[in-house]
Amino acid sequence: MSTALEWFKSSYSGSEGGQCIEVACNEAGIHIRDSKNPEATGPTLTSSPEAWAAFTAYATDATAR
Repeated sequence: MSTALEWFKSSYSGSEGGQCIEVACNEAGIHIRDSKNPEATGPTLTSSPEAWAAFTAYATDATAR
């Protein structure tokens, strides 16, 4: 039995949308999708928790430069 993913987006995202991603987590990994295409049939990228942590660390460091 699968459960529905609980998607969320950053509190830094504006309400007008257009440039946001949504993220959901479960035992299979970290799931990322475009907030403009939230339908279940839209493309979703799935990452391991380790890869997601490395990505967010890099993105955070890159924005500090």
